Amino acid sequence: MRTEQEQKNLDLVLEMFEAVLRPLDADAVDQYISPDYIQHSALAEPGREALKAYLRVIQKQHPNATQDMKRCFVDGDHVILHYHVKPDPGDVGFVVVDIFRVEDGMIVEHWDVLQDIVTDGPNPNPVC
Repeated sequence: MRTEQEQKNLDLVLEMFEAVLRPLDADAVDQYISPDYIQHSALAEPGREALKAYLRVIQKQHPNATQDMKRCFVDGDHVILHYHVKPDPGDVGFVVVDIFRVEDGMIVEHWDVLQDIVTDGPNPNPVC
């Protein structure tokens, strides 16, 4: 059973997903991401401003990208999202697991793991 704080943390991250990650909206970042944001992703430079710049590049390169949420988890101050990204229509895409740490109502830290979707592999079970 989730605590009240865990539910708030989950709600914050899911709201951020809908406002920032799904539309790749850099202008909405400040509402959810702390100025002292710690980035662990190998795909983006450290810090909140670098995240905004990264989102702007991705949005420009892939304006029709889609992100389909599969599942989410919360454990204390950590929220985990598992979702399917298709950079362009018709692309099989990749799967992302994002881990966010929340503190004082803001996202303060982020890690991610990405996996390409293989359509002709030996395992018939989907990765997402």
